[in-house]
Amino acid sequence: MPVHALLPHRALVAVRGPDRIAFLQGLISNDVGRAKNGTAIWAAFLTPQGKFLHEFFVFSCPDAAGEDTLWLEGETLRRADLVSRLTKYRLRSKVSIEADDTYVVGITWDEPPVGDEGALTRVPGGVMYVDPRLATAGRRWALTPEAANRVWAGMPTGSPQDYDAHRMSLGLPDGSRDMEVEKALLLENGFDELHGVDYQKGCYIGQELTARTHFRALIKKRLMPVRVNGIAPPPGSALTTLDGADAGEMRTAIGDYGLALIRLEAWRNAPGGTLTAANGVKLAPFVPDWMKLPEEKA
Repeated sequence: MPVHALLPHRALVAVRGPDRIAFLQGLISNDVGRAKNGTAIWAAFLTPQGKFLHEFFVFSCPDAAGEDTLWLEGETLRRADLVSRLTKYRLRSKVSIEADDTYVVGITWDEPPVGDEGALTRVPGGVMYVDPRLATAGRRWALTPEAANRVWAGMPTGSPQDYDAHRMSLGLPDGSRDMEVEKALLLENGFDELHGVDYQKGCYIGQELTARTHFRALIKKRLMPVRVNGIAPPPGSALTTLDGADAGEMRTAIGDYGLALIRLEAWRNAPGGTLTAANGVKLAPFVPDWMKLPEEKA
């Protein structure tokens, strides 16, 4: 049975104006042209050194006044920072960048397949689109409050925490809760396999490190889902193998699942593949179907 939930920790930024496509194309990790053509994408905005600043979904939909608009769905608490950083690059581009709460953001999951990753449908009062990272993650939506109430009337309602448990079981990150700002690398966090980087689109901020990491296969750590046997350790907790080797650190957890940034070599050599947190809780990392880890060196 499909379950839906509002996601108040996610909110929208509206990018309007005739230069909106070209403006974003030179800044973010994915091909904005796909969003213009009716497909939702997942992308990141990086430091010039290629480190994570913001992740967001991008889709095209008219605003309340009917003006063609690119929408960025990112973190609510960091939305002002995203607007400020993007505005610094506006220069003479004919664009406007502002927080806009015309639509509320939500997610529906545990429903039959409704299309490929990124497939977008316009509906009265907004849009719905299959998560461009992974179809089994669910169908995201941006709807007016009235449309959301109408569409989901009588349907089972979940909480943001219910959805967190679902996405963690799939190994999907959610913003700065799981990726450290100005430190995380995209390819450590699944952006390659989850369609968040386009290597053919041309230059964007932070491209050099991302491309070099990809083509030279330099990844030594990965954000991975873990099964938690006990009370989950708090974010930032150090993880070790059973014989005491440094194995990474915890990110977030809900119930039986969490996400942790794992040192691959330590995990592969860990007895039984089990890690231990500072509070003594045992964690069992696992590799979801979509994830492709670098081959072990002989």
